[in-house]
Amino acid sequence: MKRILFIVGSLRKDSFNRQLAHEAEKMIGTRAEVTYLDYSNVPFINQDIEFPEPETVNQLRTKVKEADGIWVFTPEYNFSYPGHVKNVFDWLSRPLVAGDYDTKTVINGKKVALSGAGGKMATAKCREKLTELLTFIKADVMELQTGVALNVEAWTEGRMILSDEQLKNLKEQAESFLKFIE
Repeated sequence: MKRILFIVGSLRKDSFNRQLAHEAEKMIGTRAEVTYLDYSNVPFINQDIEFPEPETVNQLRTKVKEADGIWVFTPEYNFSYPGHVKNVFDWLSRPLVAGDYDTKTVINGKKVALSGAGGKMATAKCREKLTELLTFIKADVMELQTGVALNVEAWTEGRMILSDEQLKNLKEQAESFLKFIE
């Protein structure tokens, strides 16, 4: 069975992007094993602590290495991705052995899907910049992405209600991602 690692770009317990991830997980069902990455205790990247890597970074790398694909669900912060999301990918892009820039990193060639829930631009700038970053660090980013412009209830009541069109788009992305990681 394929393994998919979900990375939710908001640390908030009931964030809209976590809600979106739960919807995608339901759509995947039993066709793949889905796990969520807890990166809340990964330190900021710092060459002073890079070798040997902190245990939390080792755990991060192991979870990514074991996954057949990564699906990122992230909000947009100031026309870009959140800093803590960048920190995860910065760690994943670094060599595993000091000075060894020839060996592939754990993110190199990893298949990645991107989705996001946010304001009226539906995280377009965030996904664009995240695609650029992931491509630069040699991840294999799936072209089909899902952006959700949140409904009024999300902002006033804290609950995201997806339209039929948004559900259709997310389902299409889930189906495509399952094929992408085959």
